[in-house]
Amino acid sequence: MTPTARESPEATVKLSRGLAIGYNSLLAEVTEDISLHNGTHYLLARNGRGKTTLLKTLAGLIRALSGSFETHGLCQFIGDEFCFDRELKSRAVFKALIPAARHEDAFRLADRLELDVSKEFGKLSFGNKKKVGLVVAEFRLREGEPNLLFYDEPFTGLDTPAREVISERWDATEGEALRIVSCHPDFDSMAMPSALLISEGKIFRGGDGNLTWADFKERLN
Repeated sequence: MTPTARESPEATVKLSRGLAIGYNSLLAEVTEDISLHNGTHYLLARNGRGKTTLLKTLAGLIRALSGSFETHGLCQFIGDEFCFDRELKSRAVFKALIPAARHEDAFRLADRLELDVSKEFGKLSFGNKKKVGLVVAEFRLREGEPNLLFYDEPFTGLDTPAREVISERWDATEGEALRIVSCHPDFDSMAMPSALLISEGKIFRGGDGNLTWADFKERLN
């Protein structure tokens, strides 16, 4: 069953020109004011260019080196590695962290992702552990409130059918949240309706519209 889109108050992320990210040294800097709203925005860059650093900065996990940004909405950061107690089963994780009214929908998505919810977390493959994190994050969105989801490499370890299921959910629920998704697309035709790029130490908007991974990959250095 495909979820029905429900409009929530608009979440926003605003990056001001001059925002600089990094740890002890500069990784990248915003070259133009950027304003993002509800929907899915892909974050594209080669390895080590600052994707994770930008997401952690926006989530408030690390400080910007300089400059400013604004976020409006309940924020979730879903990292590249997602861990629970090894003995916990996914079913128990969902019941503990997801509101009861959304359990049925969460288990339905898990089934579409071919996730065995009766299996202990420690026995799941890397990809299936990622699915647990995806389901938890998606069904902790708060109805009637602005929501921000910052996903760091959520597709790593997922096969094409699972990626398609997640992409379908994001399309169907784009009015519920602003999602920024860092990823390494592996096929040229993957749709990129909105993208942020990090290249040569610069963070900039890649464009909107009917664009694909093929339109962006040669712009990344």
